[in-house]
Amino acid sequence: MSSEHMQIGEVAARTELSLRTIRHYEETGLVIPSARSQGGFRLYTEDDVARLMVIRRMKPLGFTLDQMRDLLDATDRLDSGEELAADEREALLERVRGYEQDAAEQVEKLRTQLARAEEFAATLRERLTRVPAL
Repeated sequence: MSSEHMQIGEVAARTELSLRTIRHYEETGLVIPSARSQGGFRLYTEDDVARLMVIRRMKPLGFTLDQMRDLLDATDRLDSGEELAADEREALLERVRGYEQDAAEQVEKLRTQLARAEEFAATLRERLTRVPAL
């Protein structure tokens, strides 16, 4: 077994995803392990880990599994090295741009939520300092 292949436990440690989550993404076809060991264990490559990291970053932003699949399909085709017609390449890039814009909007919403949460925590801290000592 070459060092470039990893078993699921190492992948889970590297991606900070649970074994169950990784298996779920495998069942839904988002990440298919590239190989199997002689003992039948799934083996993952750096590319598989990179795909899982894309998924891990998309999930908290509210993207669906179908959207994840769509983005991964677009980036797979752009990265495949195959000759793409100019209009097909532009359509793929446009799909990726759409996800980038959606992600940027989600980041702005999260920044607003974070600012409000920090204000609230500060208000509570300030309130606690006004409690008279016994």
